[in-house]
Amino acid sequence: MHGRSDRRADETLSALPDAAGAVVGDLTSLDRTRALAEAANRHGAFDVVIHNAGLGGHPERVVTGDGLERIFQVNVVAPYLLTALMHPPARLVYLTSGLEERGVADLSDVHWERRAWNGMQAYSDSKLYDVVLAFALARRWPGALSNAVDPGWIKTKLGGPNATDELPEGAETQVWLATSDDPAARVTGRYFKRRRDLRANPAAYDETVQEGLLAACAAITGAHLPSGR
Repeated sequence: MHGRSDRRADETLSALPDAAGAVVGDLTSLDRTRALAEAANRHGAFDVVIHNAGLGGHPERVVTGDGLERIFQVNVVAPYLLTALMHPPARLVYLTSGLEERGVADLSDVHWERRAWNGMQAYSDSKLYDVVLAFALARRWPGALSNAVDPGWIKTKLGGPNATDELPEGAETQVWLATSDDPAARVTGRYFKRRRDLRANPAAYDETVQEGLLAACAAITGAHLPSGR
């Protein structure tokens, strides 16, 4: 398990006593995300990594201590950096949102320095980039299974009080992708919701966009993806 602080990690372990353990890392910090990857690597290679952490849209643009726009750092840069630094797993799942269809791959302004701030658009863009990451890894690492999942509008703090879907529905597809030997789950470079293989935003399939996002994240973090597994 992963908690953004020692307190959150302890709370998670108390709620899930059968979990093997927890590692700690605040994804708004590049240094703490690197430390999280190092801690995870001390446990050895994982069979599956599910990149689930994320922030929703905010009314104001916030810049982290690293000088990065916060939504982009947590939702995109952090999973990229963890993917680059952790031992490659056999399966990867990146959580996205149905709002990825509204995302715009404006790689010239990922931190919203040029455009007027729009929190929900920044969130939608970040969720598109999560699909781009999943598809880029599927192409770069043909020996792994890398997919994106839209969990639905789930009744969590992030989903808010008007969300329509229950928590078990939101978790089921990524658990299936992580654990199943069903041929339908043993695929790569796909976008799923409720186990349905859907078409994502067309930009996610564009190799130029994929390589551009990987290059942007590498420039920000100084970390490059290892060669294909």
